[in-house]
Amino acid sequence: MKILLLGSGGREHAIAWKINQSPLCEKLFIAPGNAGTSLCGENVKIDPDDFAAVGRYATEQGIKMVVVGPEKPLVKGIADYFSNNSGLKNIAVIGPKSEGARLEGSKAFAKEFMQKYQIPTAKYQSFYKETLDEGLRFLESLKPPYVIKADGLAAGKGVLIFDKLKDAMNSFKKMITERMFGDASDCVVIEEFLEGKEISVFVATDGHNYIMLPEAKDYKRAGEGDTGPNTCGMGCISPVPFAGQLFMKKVRNRIIEPTISGLVKENIDYKGFIFFGLMNVDGDPYVIEYNVRLGDPEAEATLPRINSDFVQLLKQISNKTIHEYKIEINPDFASTIILASGGYPGNYRKGYEITGLDLIKDSIVFYAGACCQNDKLITSGGRVMAITSLDRNIEQALKKSKLNAEKIDFQGKYYRKDIGNDLI
Repeated sequence: MKILLLGSGGREHAIAWKINQSPLCEKLFIAPGNAGTSLCGENVKIDPDDFAAVGRYATEQGIKMVVVGPEKPLVKGIADYFSNNSGLKNIAVIGPKSEGARLEGSKAFAKEFMQKYQIPTAKYQSFYKETLDEGLRFLESLKPPYVIKADGLAAGKGVLIFDKLKDAMNSFKKMITERMFGDASDCVVIEEFLEGKEISVFVATDGHNYIMLPEAKDYKRAGEGDTGPNTCGMGCISPVPFAGQLFMKKVRNRIIEPTISGLVKENIDYKGFIFFGLMNVDGDPYVIEYNVRLGDPEAEATLPRINSDFVQLLKQISNKTIHEYKIEINPDFASTIILASGGYPGNYRKGYEITGLDLIKDSIVFYAGACCQNDKLITSGGRVMAITSLDRNIEQALKKSKLNAEKIDFQGKYYRKDIGNDLI
């Protein structure tokens, strides 16, 4: 089977790496891909948001399955585009249609969905320019810290947390009146802050049934000790020691099953992955956010722990037999450390040569912001690479990742040296 994977980040390299291991994959194409995905298949210069170009290429190459890595094409409706086109409708698309993608594309919709189906989440209200004053009063009714979220997609930058009420009120005003995040902040969600431990839980679903994938703990802050600005992720650990059987049973019963049941009741066609961003509050799970795809950098830690055929999993999502899939999970710990460009997530420079990859042992390197130029590997993004290591012992897995993180070099490189320390 010929497969087309959309995306260009570390998640897509991990997915490509996993797909390429399957005997069911005849040939893999990645659009547009990066230097790492080119090691697993053929990169093609197509914008994932140009649905017509994606469709034409899929037809020309005899593609049987399109796997959508990032959220933007899903929210914009690529699954709908294929389904509604007579020449493309028989090509399987792994990812929800636009209605299901609203779980990530609209935080207000997601919160309304959770409220309707009694899925535990933080207290919240949604506000628009016309209800600015009501929003300010709602902020005053909350205790710090204050959480303010742009409703739509904002490239991972739309969630702001403040300790001071004055700062929260000023940013709330700026979000709505000055459209800080463009269309994404036409609506703004304000919610109470939940204190606890974060965990990312993933399922694969065909819209009626689901299977659990490995969970992970992501580290969002740029600085050690969870300080500094939020990023798209500086590293993660899988499995998560505090996610025991009782906690995960609560996750299934209170969150996952009501979510799948709610999708069925809403008549939402959903074939793909759901990422549950959760907070463990005194042993009880609460939903912070939904994502409608695999996480990044979580995919770089969780996919190496799946021993069973990943393409077979994708096929059974597509043909609605996911309940028959027998997933095999490696019990070892996976530690993933992100190597980032100096200045990330703010302004950073790119175009620096990357060296030391030939020295790597006992780790998998997934490329994110890296490309080839004049036969050299150079930095091309804020998050440059993910170093993933597996071991029965969490300390040893972390040790391997840190040792190899030191061997890779490029100007301005930095990484968090405390990833996973809180779990030891």
